[in-house]
Amino acid sequence: MVDLKPILITILHQYTLEQNGIHGVSHWARVLQNGLLICEETAADLDVVSLFAILHDSRRQNDGYDPDHGPRAAEFAQTLGAETLGLDDRQLRLLIRACEGHTHERFHEDITIQTCWDSDRLDLGRIGVIPDPERLGTDIAQRQETIDWAYRRGSREIVPAFVKDEWEID
Repeated sequence: MVDLKPILITILHQYTLEQNGIHGVSHWARVLQNGLLICEETAADLDVVSLFAILHDSRRQNDGYDPDHGPRAAEFAQTLGAETLGLDDRQLRLLIRACEGHTHERFHEDITIQTCWDSDRLDLGRIGVIPDPERLGTDIAQRQETIDWAYRRGSREIVPAFVKDEWEID
């Protein structure tokens, strides 16, 4: 898996919202853990899914309605470039596409992009919303036990222990 720590530091140097807000670091950490879980059953690209977790909301301008934050995150990923992100060109294209469409699109035929979107949508518990299996595209994300697990973590704002250690966050 790609080393997320240096990229996370780069992101946080320009992140304008509260790091502990509803779209901040703890959300990114849960999206990462959700993605890792989904990747266990899919052929999704783990590096792309991991980078999506920390990039997808990194260019938000507020925690409310911000319909262009996905395209801004995609542009930021493009600016960072494949080499900095530890990706090849194909992986970078997947990451950009996943960031661009994560708020406005529901399903995608590419399993890596769908895994990214499902990993984000499974963290709706942080705002008191139970994920709807009809809005999730992977079998594992649609399972009630996965939804319940993700909702409990999100609603309690739990940060995965491995992320706390690796990212050195509270």
